[in-house]
Amino acid sequence: MLIDKQLLFSDAQAVTADAASTNIVDLGVASNLFDGEPMAVVLTVDVAADMADTDETYEVEIQTDDNASFSSATELVAKTIAGAALSAGSQHIIPIPMGAAVERYLRVRYDVGGTTPSVTVTAFLQPVSMIQKYKSYADNITIS
Repeated sequence: MLIDKQLLFSDAQAVTADAASTNIVDLGVASNLFDGEPMAVVLTVDVAADMADTDETYEVEIQTDDNASFSSATELVAKTIAGAALSAGSQHIIPIPMGAAVERYLRVRYDVGGTTPSVTVTAFLQPVSMIQKYKSYADNITIS
């Protein structure tokens, strides 16, 4: 999958406490980008989530604001992901609602809880048509 560096929120970012993504996306004057093709944030797990105490919680929020300091951030969408689902190599798609009131800047905010939450993730913005989700199955061919 090709990833545009300008659309990258987190690049192998270790999350052990509530945190914003290390990068923000500046849409400039193109904040109406979400009126056309559906967009989504793709979250790929680089290092599996810690579930040692079984009370760890993981939520991913997509936020927008009219300034880069996110002093009046608005949440576009949030998704709670079970720690067990955050295995290394897993991919999670968080669609941005069509017609959402998106301002100039976007970021991802990680809201974690529990005794020892820890996960390392890469997150980026991508048109839905460019996201390849597939499942492979064993073939039923027998050659004798």
